Amino acid sequence: MPRNVEIKAKIFNWEQTLQVCQELSKSNGEKISQRDIFFNTPQGRLKLRDFQDGRGQLIYYERPDMLGPKLSNYAISNTADPAGLEDVLTQALGVRGKVVKERFLFLVGQTRIHLDRVQDLGEFIELEVVLTDSQTSQDGDLIAQQLMNSLGISQENLLTGAYMDLLQGSKNP
Repeated sequence: MPRNVEIKAKIFNWEQTLQVCQELSKSNGEKISQRDIFFNTPQGRLKLRDFQDGRGQLIYYERPDMLGPKLSNYAISNTADPAGLEDVLTQALGVRGKVVKERFLFLVGQTRIHLDRVQDLGEFIELEVVLTDSQTSQDGDLIAQQLMNSLGISQENLLTGAYMDLLQGSKNP
């Protein structure tokens, strides 16, 4: 199962954070519209990511809800029928909730930086350090910490859960 080390944080200056992301990635980033549908599961999280253009991804992941860099194990399957898959999974599992966001994706080395505007929630940044088979979670922690410093992400702005948790009020805002 692929692994990454992640952090999520609230941001308070979109333009400044965007500029730093552009400088670090040496790009303007890729703008992506996303609608994530979370389904009820006995463990982990299962979401269908609908890119609103006929493409989607079914994503299962397990990640602890804690502050700071954390290891996430995940599996992804692409689909050309997100609406049909949503219908089937809704009938089988039931929907926990939906997250709608506008995302800017930046690549810095082996890290995916997501600058997100989440409907009904606010503005956030996520770092996903994609680990190679030979790297440990500590290697990913170090890379995440270095990027956090470059981006001015402070410990007090870190979040523990997923956007779905925040929307449902079950994790720190």
